[in-house]
This record gives sequence, C-alpha cells and structure tokens, in this order.
Amino acid sequence: MKPLRTHTGLAVPLDRPNVDTDQIIPKQFLKLIGRTGYGKFLFYDWRYSGEDKPNPEFVLNHPRYAGASILIAGRNFGCGSSREHAVWALYDYGFRVVLAPSFADIFSSNSVKNGLATIVLNEEDIAELLRRARDVESYQLTIDLENKQVKDALGFSAAITMDEFRRQCLLEGLDDIKRTLQQEPQIAAFEAKRKNWMQVR
Repeated sequence: MKPLRTHTGLAVPLDRPNVDTDQIIPKQFLKLIGRTGYGKFLFYDWRYSGEDKPNPEFVLNHPRYAGASILIAGRNFGCGSSREHAVWALYDYGFRVVLAPSFADIFSSNSVKNGLATIVLNEEDIAELLRRARDVESYQLTIDLENKQVKDALGFSAAITMDEFRRQCLLEGLDDIKRTLQQEPQIAAFEAKRKNWMQVR
C-alpha cells in the first residue's frame, strides 16, 4: 500500500446521496481473482447503457473528467453490503480520495486498509466543492493529510477531521499486514517462548 501524504488531482462531482456498494461495483463483477481489474466495471449501471455503450449523460464519461483522482460525493457514500471490491474498483479506476459529508462505516474501514482516503467535510463545503467541480474546467483539489487540509487554487480551504489511527495508516502506507509486521520482533520473541512451553514432556 502506497503512503498518501499530499495528493493533488482532478476532481469529479458525483452529486448523489446514498451511493451503495452495488452501484459502485455490481455483484456480477465480483468474480475476479485479486484486487485489480475492477476499475472498468466501476459504476457500471450508470456508466453504460444497452449493449455496453457508454452513457454520455454520466459524469465519468465526460471527457473533461478523464483521469480524475478525487471523487466528490453525497452523504452516506458506500452504504449497502460490505464488499471490499467497491474500494478496489474505485482505486483501480484511479481514485485516491473520496470526499463526502458522511460514509458507511464498513466502507470507510475498507478504504483505509487499501490506501483510499475517505475525507468527511460538512454539507456546505461539499456543496461548494460540487459546484466548483461542475463549473470550473480542470478543477483540481489538494488533499494534505500531513497538515489536515483540503484546498484549491481558488481560495477554498477546509480542515480535515479524521481518526488519527486511520490518518497515520494512510500517511505511512500501512495495511493490516504491514502493521502486523511492525511487531515482528515481539511476535518472534513470543513464538520462541511458546515453543518451550508447548513442548510435549
């Protein structure tokens, strides 16, 4: 998992509340082995119409948002089932940050374990960012996790309030395995002792 300290990227507005994980990655695409390859199926039912043709009305199909890495969404993003594939699809597509007024707890937990930052801002700030992403061509945001700030080049600035444990995991690129390996000396010492008292006498 790559560390995420400061990220500047093109922002895309998805002004919909209650976007659930089945919309993020529909169930028929959960058959892949591994975490990659899901990006092409992200928001499949919205991105494509009949015969797998791109839906020109859906925001991710607009040429101006090609290469976007920051998603601005409505409240309760990631609700529904707990499928980790939803995070994998967003990350595989190229998103590194999702901003919303609120997130489903399991989705937010899955995100930090896979290097996707979920940033909560108040409704007013999200509404303003959605407006700017719609109205300003090539609108970019900077997410500064080190200094806990979201900002743009037009004067917008908002403080990031995030659980410190999750922030440190993102800053250091620590998933569950890497966090466990940080304790490797203690684990080895425990195992060495355990071998002695577990021996059959």
